[in-house]
Amino acid sequence: MIPRLALSELFPDFHPEWILAEDEDLIVVDKPAGLSTHAPEADRIDDVVTRLRAFLRGRGDADDYLGIHQRLDRDTSGVLLFTRRREANAALARQFEGRTVQKTYVAAVSGFGDRAPRGTLRHRLVPAPGGAMRAIAEASAGREERGRGREERGRGREERGAGGRKKGAGGAERGAGGAERGAGGAEKGAGGALAITRYRLLERRGDRALLELRPETGRTHQLRVQLATIGLPIAGDPLYGGAEAPRLLLHAAELRLEHPATGAPAAFRSQLPAAFEAWLAAAPADPYAGGVAAVERAMQEAAERRYGVARAGDTTALRLVHGAGDGLPFVSVDLYGEHLVVALFGAGEGEPGAPPRDVVLDAAHRLGARGVYVKVRPKHASVIVDARREEFAPRHAVRGESAPDDFTVIEHGLPFKVRLGDGLSTGIFLDQRENRRRVRELARGARVLNLFAYTGGFSVAAVAGGARASVTVDVSRGAIAWARDNLDAVGADPAAHVVVEADVFPWLKTAAQSGERFDLIVLDPPSFATTKKSRFSAASDFGALAALAFRLLAPGGRLLACTNHRGIARAKFRRHLHEAAREAGCDVVQMKDLPDPIDFPSEPGAESHLKSVLASVGAAAAPAAKGAPAAKGAPAARSSQGAPAAKGALAARSSQGAPAAKGALAVRAAKPGGARTGPAAPSRSPRRGAR
Repeated sequence: MIPRLALSELFPDFHPEWILAEDEDLIVVDKPAGLSTHAPEADRIDDVVTRLRAFLRGRGDADDYLGIHQRLDRDTSGVLLFTRRREANAALARQFEGRTVQKTYVAAVSGFGDRAPRGTLRHRLVPAPGGAMRAIAEASAGREERGRGREERGRGREERGAGGRKKGAGGAERGAGGAERGAGGAEKGAGGALAITRYRLLERRGDRALLELRPETGRTHQLRVQLATIGLPIAGDPLYGGAEAPRLLLHAAELRLEHPATGAPAAFRSQLPAAFEAWLAAAPADPYAGGVAAVERAMQEAAERRYGVARAGDTTALRLVHGAGDGLPFVSVDLYGEHLVVALFGAGEGEPGAPPRDVVLDAAHRLGARGVYVKVRPKHASVIVDARREEFAPRHAVRGESAPDDFTVIEHGLPFKVRLGDGLSTGIFLDQRENRRRVRELARGARVLNLFAYTGGFSVAAVAGGARASVTVDVSRGAIAWARDNLDAVGADPAAHVVVEADVFPWLKTAAQSGERFDLIVLDPPSFATTKKSRFSAASDFGALAALAFRLLAPGGRLLACTNHRGIARAKFRRHLHEAAREAGCDVVQMKDLPDPIDFPSEPGAESHLKSVLASVGAAAAPAAKGAPAAKGAPAARSSQGAPAAKGALAARSSQGAPAAKGALAVRAAKPGGARTGPAAPSRSPRRGAR
């Protein structure tokens, strides 16, 4: 059974209330933050242009033409204009190119101090590393700020522009149709492109302020980099050092131009989002204080940001709400077909900081799901003796109808069996969706090793990608049987794609002694695990584990290493991997950080919960580190060109009743059904979703 996604309510093509104005020539929309103007990649469908065209077709318009004349950065909200007829393009393009279109923005900044309430910023902008820009002050920059009389004259000229010359073309957006070319080469000297912005103080509370910005030029990141250069980075802008905020607090508030058909003055305005006032007030807000309606609205807004995943048509399981990253701390909501799974993290019911259980569950049910399950993850996971107990993971839905005991969801077109009422985990870790896609892309012709495999998601992806052989290793008999079911569902040959019930540490050592080599290894251990005899902690043991894995890489192979341990920063994680590679005698030629899926946004100001690194080793193996055990047999004999499938050690540890190595570290023994264990999330944001 593969249930559908209820798309009509949660994921509409376009919200009619986003349309500010429309006639035969123009359509003007109020773009939300987080929505790109144009598709960043060819196959993406979650940009304004694609979604607006789908909306126009859906309402029956014979022509879905949209002429693009401006752009807002993805994280900037506000007024965005398109033409609806090609005949309107020429008149509008002349205005953008001639910079007679007046654009007004509002930005939230901190540290305004005793600056003049009005001023003009003049810089030359040049590219900087990491996709940023750098602003170099012109010699004349600041003179208007030092002379109040001159500033007043400038203000008068600006305000008289309503009947004559209208200024501004860009800011956070880059003018299309040649708007930037209109300035000619005079402004683009060796020192970079000239950027001019006028600002005015709108409101100030303490050290926080709202500024009105009117750019006279349209450069990449113009407003953001210019304000940052004078010590006023926009709140919520990590690229330029802005203060922590729930989003980039930059809003395109108004657009003034002449109508392309009539020539009459036209002004389009967008209301300032509530996030600006909340940030200015600097008052800690309780997202649950507004009751069910407020929480439901926050969930709907979070769902809106998942449009691209939900409407792609090849995925029926995703994260709908990711804690503080979506403005609802201590709560996650996962969508599995027609059912939702709500996880409550941290303090117990009724304790300070705990989300109100009934409010959250009622809000989730109102989204239109057939049924809602709940998982309770205490602050200290040690209190969980049995993850299947009703107090932590009720077996049946707590709102609406229960799902079948097990059913199939689809991820990038691949089937995975899930069980919503079987303990704290469901059978698939949704935060690894894009990493599974990457494994699928890398697996053709490869021999793949999947460690701490749980229900074999990476192995399924490898088989779908054309892996010639794979080995799936996990200590849990229930998880490894589940993995076999998932592999069978995609037609994997059991002889070529082996599942192994074994502890990973001793299995790796035995495999190295047997001379095993793999072209692609996936290493995704739990953060913590405890048995009667041993403990595993990713913080202290990941390096040793990674060194064992590196020793099994064939020349030119790749290691995908992941951790969701919040105590391991990304930089520290990379150091662990470099040290492990040196210990194993591997020459790492590339180490690449991988981004999280779009439905797992980080808490504002915090690093992502999941760290994923793809390490590639050189085609020729480096000499083994002193004292490191050498693999049996020549590595070249086990390269990806015709290496035989594992026998001997692997076969002896197959899932058909073989016991784990005596005294081995059973890193999953504390997790019934293969579910990962570990402490609950810190006080602000859930740990790695369903994990």
